[in-house]
Amino acid sequence: MDVLITYDIADTQGEGANRLRRIAQVCEKYGRRVQFSVFECRLSPPRLARMIGEVEDVIDHHVDSVIVYRFTGGIEDARRRFGRSEAHELGQPWVL
Repeated sequence: MDVLITYDIADTQGEGANRLRRIAQVCEKYGRRVQFSVFECRLSPPRLARMIGEVEDVIDHHVDSVIVYRFTGGIEDARRRFGRSEAHELGQPWVL
């Protein structure tokens, strides 16, 4: 399934900076960054559950916010991009 995960870490100084770095690392394991705090992911249900568990372990539930959007179809059908285009689409192989 395709999901979009977006987060807002309340404090970017001190411990907040540590949470911000850690949440980005978790999201990078599961998808690709499309904006600073927004990631597109293609995940199986078990991987989605694992990612959500890792995210919940990182955030401060009293001040941080994370939203996961699930798409019934492919994320490509729901996406409309303006401005600079990306060189790599979700689901395409990386060629190095």
